[in-house]
Amino acid sequence: MDAPRSTSDDRPRAPGNIDQLCINTIRTLTVDAVQKANSGHAGAPMGLAPVAYTLWQEVLRYDPAEPLWPNRDRFVLSCGHASMLLYALIHLSGIKRLKDGKVTNEPAVSLDDIEHFRQIDSVTPGHPEYGHTTGVETTTGPLGQGCGNSVGMAIASRWLGAHYNRPGHTVFDFNVYTICSDGDLMEGVASEAASLAGHLGLDNLCWIYDSNTVTIEGHTELAFDENVAERFRGYGWHVTNISDANDCSRTRATLEEFRETKGRPTLIIVNSVIGYGAPDLQGTSKIHSDPLGAEEIRKVKAFLGFPEDKDFYIPDGVLERFREGIGQRGAAARAAWEKNFRDYAATYRHEATQIERCLKHELPESWASALPIFKADAKGIATREASGKVLNAIAEELPWVLGGAADLAPSTKTKLTTEGMGALEKNSPGGRNMHFGVREHGMGAIVNGLGLCHLRAYGATFLIFSDYMRPPIRLAALMRLPIFHVFTHDSIGVGEDGPTHQPVEQLASLRAIPGLVTLRPADANEVSEAYRAIFTLKDTPAVLILSRQPLPIFDRGKYAPASGLARGAYIMADDGGEPQVILIGTGSEVQLCIAAYEELKTRGLRARVVSMPSWDLFEKQDKSYRDTVLPPHITARVTVEQGSTIGWDRYAGPSGAIIGMHTFGSSAPLKDLLKKFGFAPDKVVEAALRQIEQNKAS
Repeated sequence: MDAPRSTSDDRPRAPGNIDQLCINTIRTLTVDAVQKANSGHAGAPMGLAPVAYTLWQEVLRYDPAEPLWPNRDRFVLSCGHASMLLYALIHLSGIKRLKDGKVTNEPAVSLDDIEHFRQIDSVTPGHPEYGHTTGVETTTGPLGQGCGNSVGMAIASRWLGAHYNRPGHTVFDFNVYTICSDGDLMEGVASEAASLAGHLGLDNLCWIYDSNTVTIEGHTELAFDENVAERFRGYGWHVTNISDANDCSRTRATLEEFRETKGRPTLIIVNSVIGYGAPDLQGTSKIHSDPLGAEEIRKVKAFLGFPEDKDFYIPDGVLERFREGIGQRGAAARAAWEKNFRDYAATYRHEATQIERCLKHELPESWASALPIFKADAKGIATREASGKVLNAIAEELPWVLGGAADLAPSTKTKLTTEGMGALEKNSPGGRNMHFGVREHGMGAIVNGLGLCHLRAYGATFLIFSDYMRPPIRLAALMRLPIFHVFTHDSIGVGEDGPTHQPVEQLASLRAIPGLVTLRPADANEVSEAYRAIFTLKDTPAVLILSRQPLPIFDRGKYAPASGLARGAYIMADDGGEPQVILIGTGSEVQLCIAAYEELKTRGLRARVVSMPSWDLFEKQDKSYRDTVLPPHITARVTVEQGSTIGWDRYAGPSGAIIGMHTFGSSAPLKDLLKKFGFAPDKVVEAALRQIEQNKAS
């Protein structure tokens, strides 16, 4: 590719020399940071700098001095590999750092932080991380996830406005801007999210697509030659174009076009040159993810008119220009909003209190009194049925709870049925029942976006399809978002649907995610307590694993209260004295442990039943409690769960028995499956007797 010429006509077009200087500062900070780290992605930030600068400096409603201002516009860098674009903007804009939720006088990203790009414990990691770096609205990197998050954010803005705006008091109307790449638009999650965004007519959502036609392997024509514009028009989006990323006047016009478009989200297709300004590398895949090298950086700086011997150089006037732009605009907009909210709160105190609690993840004092208590019943109900009752009771107490299922609400029992809940649709943005359609990938990412706007959002599907949602669940844990998902049809109990729908390894997979609380309750009252645990989590996501088939509701006068769930595992049945064997179960298998316990008791044998709905909560307890429930010296143990046995050795011990699934399931009625795979009280009794004998022999 020919080197960029240095004539004035070919220089990036911007409204003035100081603005051009700001744009080029973003570029040079990027190349210096990537070069020093010997790692990173300079190409996209170099090409996109004019577009991002125009957006932040002239359009984005954001106050760098108050980065948590609730009605700020959201900026999402879905192509998180271009993180230096965001870090440069955060630094140059003067965003203040948050500490313990409060604004400090320290910069969110200092020049020193940029010099330590991608280094240990820096606030400038390789991909942006929410909660780690102030100014980062969501954790991105896995392509497409940020696109999905942005749809959730846009839904949240409309939902909050529908619930809390009043005549003369617009409290929520923020827009969401997302920069995405070719890679983002190749990922299916972005397609799912875009389809739903078009269906909902999210006219507060703008995706800026960096069409630089380059990926790691080479030109996008290798694998991607579809007509993106027509694709998005088919989704119901408004589509416009910036033919030259350096044309700031055109960028300004397209952003104004977005703000004037009603009833549809907007896609702005930007034709950029990856690595713009690097004479030997621009437009090639080499600049996507490789440092430029000292000689190429020298050429870049010469072309941009920067001193070739200065690294991390910020020319005079650049910081001041940002303060005059986004700084002053943001401060004025935020101050006007705060005055408006004070006036609003004086008139609408009830609504203002709800907003304040929602933003702080606080619960009304009496919320837990709504949790149902279920009477003992041998026939019982499915835990998915109990979940529906509990979720509806909570939703009446907490107005900011909303969510839905991937076209499975009748099966997952997650529809909010109380009067006034309604469906969230294009013309009813305040509905609390979301219809995600058959879009599990998109649902997970969208729920994260709702959670990032402080709503208590949930998604729902069958446990087997949690595999489709692992990336957003993992990111929710990484971001410490208190969202939750309801996964039903939790075992071979699915029956005739067969092994394609019978989860075996999914529980182990979810338990492996750090920072995620997985709960598999044994009966309706444990379901109620599971929701109590979930809603008291302020910075932790959770998944609720529920049965399709009815489970008995245990007599809590005879057995221990279900409140023990709060500690992850508890002694449910014990006749006193030292037990000869401990039976440990979760979910539907606790009934097998109870039945075996009662049988062993008739034989004069002392057993203990431990219900263990959550490994995660149990491991958070102190050692003395854990040792009380599972005394280390009692090695005769049996664990029972209709899932993979991976991990159960930590509770069964080296000599304990583990009853679980070692293969996929089969298509048959439930009773036949239980017999085939050995989930019956007599099998638990047999295993317990062997454990007792083995313990005697030792």
